[in-house]
Amino acid sequence: MEKQLKADIRGLLGRLPLFAAVDADSLDLIAAAAGEHRLARGEVLFRQGSPCTGFYVVVHGQIKLAVSAPNGNEKVLELIPAHMSFGEAVMFLERPFPVTAEALTDSLVLFIPREPVQDLIDNNKLFARKMLAGLSMRLHTLVQDVEGYALRSSTQRLIGYLLREAGDGGLAQGSLEIDLPISKQVLASRLSVTPETFSRILHNLSSHDLLEVEGKTIRVPDVAKLRDFDA
Repeated sequence: MEKQLKADIRGLLGRLPLFAAVDADSLDLIAAAAGEHRLARGEVLFRQGSPCTGFYVVVHGQIKLAVSAPNGNEKVLELIPAHMSFGEAVMFLERPFPVTAEALTDSLVLFIPREPVQDLIDNNKLFARKMLAGLSMRLHTLVQDVEGYALRSSTQRLIGYLLREAGDGGLAQGSLEIDLPISKQVLASRLSVTPETFSRILHNLSSHDLLEVEGKTIRVPDVAKLRDFDA
């Protein structure tokens, strides 16, 4: 049974972009050291302040990274989809996790310990470059978030999210339908607005005939009008 589990982990790792260029022997070493976490929706993977001894890769599902204030308010910092990793920067700093990780859906997550990763970085330049590229992309996303919070209205942030979720590259025309992958409360926190403000934004956009909201499904009758809406 143990051999079968490790074989499955090796296969999962081999299908992830981060490990695509890793040789078979190194992949065997990583798989032998890796751990598997199957999380039910709402289950916590680790809490803010927990020691960090490695990083994680989401095989399937979605993980929410959030921080909590002393008054209990939560701020969602990032949503990690399948085939993405998280925790690498904290692992290299050898500091505790600054966030809490919670499964938003039933998820399968692999834990990759620090030691074999450091050995792989020392011996595989392509892997090192891919990890640096991933960290750089994460930093770029965080800078975009800060820019959005500082320079864009809450309505513009929501419109931007919807267009990104729909895969709009700035050229889409006509109508589209978006099934939100997360709850409206989580999305409101991700966009740094209160649930009440989020509801008011949806109502305002609906009153302008820019959106039709039915549960977690949002229909956009005219993408160009939504993109050009000046809030």
